Amino acid sequence: MADSFNLLSLVRPNLRDLKPYRSARDDFKEGMLLDANENPYEPFGENETTGLNRYPDPHFTALRDAISSYRNVKPEHIFLGNGSDEAIDLLIRLVCEPGKDALMITPPTYGMYKVSADIHNVTIVKSTLKPDFSLDKSDILEKSKDVKIIFLCSPNNPTSNSFDSEELNEILNNVNCLVVVDEAYIDFSSKASLTPLLDSYPNLVILQTLSKAFGLAGIRLGMAFGSEEIIQYLMKIKPPYNINALTQQIALNAFKSVDKVAERISSILESRKKLESELAELPSVLKIHPSDANFLLVQFKDADGTYQKLAEKGIIVRNRSNQLHCEGCLRITVGTEEENSQLISTLKSL
Repeated sequence: MADSFNLLSLVRPNLRDLKPYRSARDDFKEGMLLDANENPYEPFGENETTGLNRYPDPHFTALRDAISSYRNVKPEHIFLGNGSDEAIDLLIRLVCEPGKDALMITPPTYGMYKVSADIHNVTIVKSTLKPDFSLDKSDILEKSKDVKIIFLCSPNNPTSNSFDSEELNEILNNVNCLVVVDEAYIDFSSKASLTPLLDSYPNLVILQTLSKAFGLAGIRLGMAFGSEEIIQYLMKIKPPYNINALTQQIALNAFKSVDKVAERISSILESRKKLESELAELPSVLKIHPSDANFLLVQFKDADGTYQKLAEKGIIVRNRSNQLHCEGCLRITVGTEEENSQLISTLKSL
């Protein structure tokens, strides 16, 4: 079905021929810039980045090139958003008519898919994960006939597992809607990214972020990889200058230090292994779910009590007990060695 996929049939009719806002920098990027009503003077105060009195590159050209080299994806297949949340919002806005269309999520999963759907008044179709946190492929394929987008988070949040790649391929081959695979935690996974499949599946969109492995949650930079056609539509409907100059510069600097990022990822994976081992020895712990991310989903004998007592000690974890199949579970981020040690000693004292 991927061969017969027609994006135009999914795009909202009012957006198909949308004339996007044309910014001053679409025409000229250099010269005496008297076309954008900018302040001609640099701002007061000390700033490491110059040119902040000017609007940033609306096409984030240099940053797309850097990401292209790092992820081996062509620049024209890359969209950048104010966090992955902006890409999620724009994808829903692109193909889902408010009050009419539907999208699919696979609970338990990342909460912003539902929040964005609710904001746009889009119906939510649920295909719940199996008790082992795997996809119910048959259910997804059956329900896909009624939706415009399927959101799949792999590695999944909060369950920390990656989905089977063959099942993902089969879903992509047998649906006629967008399939958005959120790979926010892919750098910590034992499984490879699906980015090599972009040329094979025109209905595939992959989300990634600099918030996790790169340690840049504060700059809010998300990435969407997809067909050139999908990316062109996202570029049309995004705000003109959605990625600010400071974010672009910090991200560019980060891609000059990818070796250090790789070392940091290895360190986190070692810490995850050690933390898992130490948690397993605690009598209060019932189960530690296998993790492909930078966090652990841990089942406790008394999750609510443990959560509260940790908070009283100033240690904040996430209580996921109210999520499907996650009864009694706390989600614990892998911290620094010192933080992990303090967590374990505090749990022992409880």
